[in-house]
Amino acid sequence: MKRAAHSALLFAIAWLCLSCQGVLEKEPLGQLELNNFFNNPQDAVQAINAAYKQLTFSVENNNFYWAFGVVASDEAIAGGDGSRPGITEIDVFTHTPRTEEFNDYWKLNYAGITQCNTVLVGLEKANLPGDLKNRILGEARFLRAFYHFQLAQVFGDVPLITSILSPSEMRVSRRPRSEVLAQVIKDCEEAALVLPVGYPSAESGRATRGAALALAAKAHLYAKDWAKVLEKVNQIKALGIYELMANYQDNFSEQTQNNRESVFEIQHTNLEFGVGNSLNQWWASKKFSSGYGFAEVAEEFVTAFDPSDPRLRFTVARNNEPYFGLIFKPSFSSTRYGVRKFLQADSTTTQKADGDINYTYIRFAEVLLWEAEALAESGRVQEALAPLERVRARARAQSATPATALPRISTTDKTELIQAIRRERTFELGFECHRFFDLVRWGLAPSVLGGFKAGKHEVFPIPQTEMDLNPALVQNPGY
Repeated sequence: MKRAAHSALLFAIAWLCLSCQGVLEKEPLGQLELNNFFNNPQDAVQAINAAYKQLTFSVENNNFYWAFGVVASDEAIAGGDGSRPGITEIDVFTHTPRTEEFNDYWKLNYAGITQCNTVLVGLEKANLPGDLKNRILGEARFLRAFYHFQLAQVFGDVPLITSILSPSEMRVSRRPRSEVLAQVIKDCEEAALVLPVGYPSAESGRATRGAALALAAKAHLYAKDWAKVLEKVNQIKALGIYELMANYQDNFSEQTQNNRESVFEIQHTNLEFGVGNSLNQWWASKKFSSGYGFAEVAEEFVTAFDPSDPRLRFTVARNNEPYFGLIFKPSFSSTRYGVRKFLQADSTTTQKADGDINYTYIRFAEVLLWEAEALAESGRVQEALAPLERVRARARAQSATPATALPRISTTDKTELIQAIRRERTFELGFECHRFFDLVRWGLAPSVLGGFKAGKHEVFPIPQTEMDLNPALVQNPGY
């Protein structure tokens, strides 16, 4: 959905102008005006396009989800050029409610939720062709679920907003994470009933049935409802459209995006309009004239790999290896290692911060690892070996020594297998913004992460700005 991502940005400007004319400023929001607006199919499509805008790692969004998932984990240290002290605070767990990145992230996701609710309310009585109306409703429900899931993952208990609220109604209290996850699942299940399995290539990146089922599966995973995880995984597999790419690196190349391994992929494009992937700048070595050098790869992450595992060279840049038009040297990073994923050569972009490599939020490889984890946790050890082996077999085939690399896991011990599956997530999904949240949900963060305090750092603090604006909010313990 490269073109849709561009349209979303342009529509956001148009939407702001429209609000100045009174359509979105009224209290309460005018139902009749909304219905009239959404009676136009083109306007309705543009409205849902705008709800995708908050997903991206664009400069404008200030989306620091990567700092929470990567820098707070054992994959990386903060690094950087000193311009974002909050990222260093997140790295060493000295962050506070005043750390700027939390406020940016809170506002970004609630802006997305507000746009989704605007679409859902506006379409209630809109006179649109049935298939289009249902599809847009499904997209809005999925995206609302996505934003709520991200907020609950980062902050724990959060306000659950499922309607348009006037300014006088905005002071709402937090709801338990379990309740938020239940709404995520409900929205995803309703979305899956009406979303298509796929789209024409020009519309790649829109929410699909598989994406809705996968987000529901992820919510069940966090709730440790293993039976429901397996139910959703089976529904995803039954769609018959997802496979592992033979080449692992195809998931991170601009030439092979939106491929058959992609379940939900957040689109970025290099249009000089601020809709590109700024990870290309945040994570690039400072040896590039405009690289910021954040998220430097931790040595412990590198040494954890089996030396024969090809995913290491696809994830990490090391001494004397080609590095996006340069030759990587240990001096490029304080840890002697650099990130490869989501980076590209300067010759392929017009601006460093406008990279056009997408962020695949859910890959089919992860779905298989969810399946393996749920089976193992349910005591179905023998069955869990098969999806685990599918992921390892792809990596093994790309090794320089496929006959001996990454031997099959054959243990029948439940504890050993669970540990093997967790290790596999480390190698398969490195630097894809999952690691910190995995360590927390497994209960391993206190023993793995220096400075992590159990009972406090499992979630990040509610931004102080929001606490000041909304007296109904209660801060997370320890902050």
